Amino acid sequence: MASLFSGRVLIRNNSDQDELDTEAELSRRLENRLVLLFFGAGSCPQCQAFAPILRDFFVRLTDEFYVLRAAQLALVYVSQDPTEEEQDLFLRDMPKKWLFLPFEDDLRRDLGRQFSVERLPAVVVLKPGGDVLTRDATDEIRRLGPACFANWQEAAEVLDRNFLQPEDLDDPAPRSLTEPLRRCKYRVDPAARGKRGPRRESDPEGEGGAEGGDGGLF
Repeated sequence: MASLFSGRVLIRNNSDQDELDTEAELSRRLENRLVLLFFGAGSCPQCQAFAPILRDFFVRLTDEFYVLRAAQLALVYVSQDPTEEEQDLFLRDMPKKWLFLPFEDDLRRDLGRQFSVERLPAVVVLKPGGDVLTRDATDEIRRLGPACFANWQEAAEVLDRNFLQPEDLDDPAPRSLTEPLRRCKYRVDPAARGKRGPRRESDPEGEGGAEGGDGGLF
């Protein structure tokens, strides 16, 4: 997973804005985790409405006030803000464990094209190996909240076995009665990582994404 940001710098959203600028630091924060790429912008009304939902979702899975052990989850904010000031303002009330790319890094736009992001907000869920698990989890997070993580983790176990203990690799026991459904829902072609055809989803409030228009954002 860290290879997606190889040679780049990620910044922690804490008061010191610590930089993760070595492969070892990136691996420690990203490897063996489900990674959410959150594409958003402070100037996007839909993003402003979704941000508190995503913040609560993330905190309830990673803050030891709510859980005995933080979930194997990382989030990278891929800013689509027009200015660095707007990016900083948007992140001001977000969790300190969030990571983000420097505003001047062109990878912010490249990732949007790589994962065919067509509207904001968008949350791309990546498996520990880097394959796409869910193209856009915003609606799922709204509906299910933290329960999403159990679904994703189980799907990742079924497909990649990234979370299995070594002794379980040869003959893994069934995870639940819903395992076949998750197998179908989340199965992806590794060769199609980061690629998809055009897709359109209706806006539940009858409004377009932040960028508008018929084409993609990038």
